[in-house]
This record gives sequence, C-alpha cells and structure tokens, in this order.
Amino acid sequence: MKVALVHDYLIEYGGAERVLEALHELYPDAPVFTSFVNKKTLGIHWERFKNWDIRETWITKLPFYKKLHSPYRVFAPKAFAALDLSEFDIVISSSNAYYAKAVQVPNGVHICYCHTPPRALYGYATMSDWKQNPLFRVAGALINHYLRIVDFKVSQQVDYFVANSAETAARIKKFYRRDAEIIYPPVAVPENLAAQKNSLKLEGVTAAKNYYIYVNRLAFAKHPELAVRVCTKHNLPLVMVGDGKLRESLAAEAGPTIQFMGAVDDRMLHKLYAGAQALIYPVEDEDFGIVPIEAMGHGVPVIAHNSGGPKETIVAGKTGVLFDQLDEGGLWDAIQKFTTQKFNNTKIHQHALQFEKQQFKKKIQAFIALVNR
Repeated sequence: MKVALVHDYLIEYGGAERVLEALHELYPDAPVFTSFVNKKTLGIHWERFKNWDIRETWITKLPFYKKLHSPYRVFAPKAFAALDLSEFDIVISSSNAYYAKAVQVPNGVHICYCHTPPRALYGYATMSDWKQNPLFRVAGALINHYLRIVDFKVSQQVDYFVANSAETAARIKKFYRRDAEIIYPPVAVPENLAAQKNSLKLEGVTAAKNYYIYVNRLAFAKHPELAVRVCTKHNLPLVMVGDGKLRESLAAEAGPTIQFMGAVDDRMLHKLYAGAQALIYPVEDEDFGIVPIEAMGHGVPVIAHNSGGPKETIVAGKTGVLFDQLDEGGLWDAIQKFTTQKFNNTKIHQHALQFEKQQFKKKIQAFIALVNR
C-alpha cells in the first residue's frame, strides 16, 4: 500500500503539524506534499521535518511567496490539484485554510483529516484582524466569496472526511454537507504524572511558583492580550509560551509579573506545564485545542473560553473552568472561580489519557483499514 501525505503548508508549528508528525510516524516512507516550506518561520521546529521527503507545489515559483502566502491562497486549490498522485493507494490530506484537500487522487482513496473548514471563509476569528483595514475588508470579501465556492467544490471530491472534533464535524456538515468520522488529534500525554512532577526543575523561569501559563500563538484569534492584561492588572505571575505578530505589542503593555518565553522545545514545555497552577486559554471558537489536553496531561487544570473544542474536552469543575464572556471581566471572574475550587491532579491526568497519541494512531489505522477493504 503506497501512502502519500499532503499538508497545507509548513510555516509554523502547531496542532496541525503535530497531526502531520503522528501520521508520518505511521507512514515514515510516505512523501509529504505541501504548498511550500518556510524554514525561517518554523525556527527550532524545522529540525522535526528536515529529514523528510518533502515536495512543494508550484506556489514556490511565485514571487515573494513566503510573504504573500495569504493572498496567494487563491492559487492554492489549483496548485494542489496539479500534483501527480496517481501512484498512491492512500492519500491523507491534512487540511485547514490552504486547500490541501483539493488534491486529485485518481487511483486511490483520499482521506481528508480536516482541522476545520477555512475559518476566514465562514465567519470565525482568524490569526489577524484583517477586517480592520478597509481595503483588505473589501478585497477579502470578494476573494472569500470566490473561495467559498471553490472550497465547497473541492470538498465534494474527498472520499472520506475525518474531523478533529465534534465541533469541526458539525462545521463540515454545515458547510460541505458531508459526514465526518471524529478522531481526536494526537497529544503527548505523560504516562506517569507523579514521577514527572518529582523529576522536573524549572530553569530560567523567574515566576517559578504558583504561576499561570499561556501556551499558543500570539495571534488575534487566540486572545493572548486578555491573559496579559488580566494578569498584569491583578499582579498574577504569568508565563507566556509561543510567538507571533502580537508579541511586541503585548510586551509593551505587560507588567513585571509577565514573562515571555517565546518558542520552546518539548522538554522545556513539559517543565513549564508541570510547574503551572493553571493554563489560561481564552481562545475563541477553537477547532479542537491540543494545548488544553497537553496541560491536563500534566495534571494542570484549564481556564478556557466556553466555545469550540474545549467544550467537549474540559469537564467544568473537574478538569477546569469554562467562561462565557470573552473579555477581561469574564476571564478575571473565571480565575477567581478557579481559586475557590479544588482539583485532583491525578484525575485530570487520567482524563487526558483518552487523547494520547497511540489512541490517535490506532483509530487512524482502523479507519484506513475499514475504507480500504
């Protein structure tokens, strides 16, 4: 069985890339087709992919494609459709905003692992607040209208959809009129919570006791400004893990209790999780949300906005606190509520085990076996 993997693009390291890694572990000989790669923006995470068989599309022939990749998405469906995948029996596309699902699979089965239908096309918050610019708002509305038509068309060519959550499956049903199998994405959950807690020492963290932690891209839809402002106002120690375009502005308004760590490797991330008292996750309409599972895998409760994926992965009062009002007041109320409740770290860890990477691999393999009989 010849397998190919297809991924939107490799320009950052997030949940979608962790899914791609797990798929590549299952099929290490599979080539990975992607629109383009940007080693610079991947930073330390390029090490994860540098030895793979990665094949880029003709998008790389367009001028300034690394900087203009957002407007160039109008070409992405044709770029992926132009790939020759005729030799493969199984093609698994990992798709979100850049139309990897548009590939043509003439002699095999095409399974799309859909992280979400493109958020910008269907009214969900995106990584940047592009609608603030009048020119972008008008041009974007016209382009998005065209791309919604294209998006629906290519979605009908997929043989089978797999969704990363019930939230995403509902979006696939609503926008594509297609059913989807739900297989939660892989999460690195430590097997032994107690042993890990006892073995870790925090290095280079000034707020090394009772700190809150934020782990995510510093981008518009993730609302890192809420975490920074609330913790600054109330003098709460907060460790910010992640990078993005908002870092400079966030640092300018952050108080002395806020520490920015930037991108960190997995070893350091595990240490930071293990030392935190809670994860702050004020993300709007998250597709699934691997970060809260990572935190819970370390026995850490989560304070999250009550929307999207966290609604189905966090048990209010047992593994965290959910809040409805997505502003500073809503987050502060949730933090105060968190401080009045007691959480069992072992039970939180046990809850996270259902999302462990091996569960993902088993379910993906079983699904492929089912559709490829």
